[in-house]
Amino acid sequence: MEASPPPPSPPPPPRPVTHVIFDMDGLLLDTERLYSAVFGEVCGRYGRRYDGAVKARTLGRTAPEAAAAVVRALSLPLSPQSLHRETHHRLQSLFPTANLMPGAERLVRHLREHGVPCGLATSSCSASFEAKTRRHRDFFSLFDPVVLGDDPEVLQGKPAPDIFLACARRFSPPPEPQACLVLEDAPLGLRAARAAGMQAVLVPEEPLSAELTAGATLVLPSLCHLRPQLFGLPALP
Repeated sequence: MEASPPPPSPPPPPRPVTHVIFDMDGLLLDTERLYSAVFGEVCGRYGRRYDGAVKARTLGRTAPEAAAAVVRALSLPLSPQSLHRETHHRLQSLFPTANLMPGAERLVRHLREHGVPCGLATSSCSASFEAKTRRHRDFFSLFDPVVLGDDPEVLQGKPAPDIFLACARRFSPPPEPQACLVLEDAPLGLRAARAAGMQAVLVPEEPLSAELTAGATLVLPSLCHLRPQLFGLPALP
C-alpha cells in the first residue's frame, strides 16, 4: 500500500517585528471585483469563463503578466498585449470607484499613531496606482515608502522578492528583512515575502488549500481579525 503524504508542517510561531509592509489590491482596496467584472466580460465574448481558478493565476501579478496568464489558461484567440490593452482601458475608468477593505483604515491608522513604520508594495503600475488611490489620498499618505510594480528596482515581479526587499531598503533607517511583517492576499505575494526572509500574514479573498498557504505565519479572513500584539506591535483598542 502506498504511504500517505506527510501532513504539512505547522507554521512557525509569530516573531516580533518593527515594520509592516502592505500589499494593496484585494488587501487594502476592493479592486479584485473590478478585475473580475472586466476580465469576465471580455473572456465571455470569446466563449470563455473567467472563474476563480483562472483568477487565482492572476493574483499578485503585474497587469501584463496577469493578461498573459489569462490568455494561457483559457487559450484565448488574442495576444496577451491585446487583452491587456482592452482591459487596462476599461479598468482605468473603474479604479476610482474602489472602496477600502474592511479593517484596513483602522489597522493602518492605529499602527501609524503608535509610530510603527508602514510601507506599501504593490504590483500596480504608476498610472493604475494613481487611479485606484484617487479617492483615498489621505489614507495612502500614511505609507512611506511606496514601491510600485514599474519601479526600476523591481526587476522581477512576485513571487520574486524584489518588491519587498526594495520597500525594506527605503525605510529610514532600513530594517533587516526579518524585522518586517508582510500583509498579503495572494499566494504569489506570500511566496515573495518568504523569499525576502520576511514573515507573512495571508488574507485571501476565499479559502485556499494548505499547499497555497504554506509558509504563512497566519491565514485570516480579513484585516479585522489581525492581532498586532502577536508580532510585538501595539494592540488594537
